[in-house]
Amino acid sequence: MSAAVKDFVDGYNDLMINRRDPRVDGWFLMSSPFPTLIICACYIYFVKSLGPRLMRDRKPFELRSAIIIYNVIQVVASIYLVYKGLVHAWLFRYSLRCQPVDYSDDPDELIVAQMCWWYYFCKFTEFLDTVFFVLRKKFDQITNLHVIHHSIMPAACWWGVKFAAGGHGTFFGLLNTFVHIIMYTYYLFSSMGPKYQKYLWWKKHLTTMQMIQFVAVFLHSAQLFFIDCNYPKVLAYAMCFNALMFLSLFSNFYIQAYIKRRRLPTVKKDGDAANGKVANGKSKDKVTSHNAEKEKRDVGKMITNIMTNTSNACYIGQNGLYQSTDKAKSNGSSSEKKKHM
Repeated sequence: MSAAVKDFVDGYNDLMINRRDPRVDGWFLMSSPFPTLIICACYIYFVKSLGPRLMRDRKPFELRSAIIIYNVIQVVASIYLVYKGLVHAWLFRYSLRCQPVDYSDDPDELIVAQMCWWYYFCKFTEFLDTVFFVLRKKFDQITNLHVIHHSIMPAACWWGVKFAAGGHGTFFGLLNTFVHIIMYTYYLFSSMGPKYQKYLWWKKHLTTMQMIQFVAVFLHSAQLFFIDCNYPKVLAYAMCFNALMFLSLFSNFYIQAYIKRRRLPTVKKDGDAANGKVANGKSKDKVTSHNAEKEKRDVGKMITNIMTNTSNACYIGQNGLYQSTDKAKSNGSSSEKKKHM
């Protein structure tokens, strides 16, 4: 037993000392994975336990201004990251076929490494997606799958920055950040009130863009299995797995929402709660909670619910915060009917 522990410790030290990217030494949160893991654990504890208990006897917070500011910051930060990634890497210097990590002190590569760290740090700021759910008492939006996704991303990004801050894998971050520009712009307009809803006709195309992103990332990463490229294959496998998983989830979301014209269960319930507050002057948290429990008992729809809730939680989850006009009208009319019954 002691020999196994010694081998594990020696392997860990060898990984952290001999295989690290020395350029990130001394950077915030980069000395060890444990601070990142602790932050993620605190996030899980707050959104799944502490936060709901603190909000149990409190009214939901009105956070429209905070949400607008949050989305503006996310858009601006994403634009900056994409701009720096293009100028210092992918427009003029990087190859789409094979791009090893350059661990030198080249000025452009140092900037690329810094952008990798900022991309990692932005995964922490995205915790606010779930914090807003807690403070607004949208507990049915805080699915286990939503929390798992947000808590895993910072930990996964930490390993990329620690050992390969640059090169082939930055294509994934660049493309994902570009999609975030469009996505948070949509959320920004959605949060600004009904008069901006007419500008949100392109929601369907946002989902299509996300699916195209996953296909591009998979193809870009999978080519490394067939060519000789000095880039860590384990990272390529990880990116391929991530791309395939989310491509399947978003494809299912697209089919359910736009082909079969079915509302996602969590979004619909959240919309009912929001409109119930307008129509009846009070929250319907108890009603939505009852509906959520009823849906969980429906074993026949379990697989579909897992797929749709995962896709909704990972990227479309903020639809619970910002309802589009068609949902508002639909749920509004539903509330009116209940009111007159």
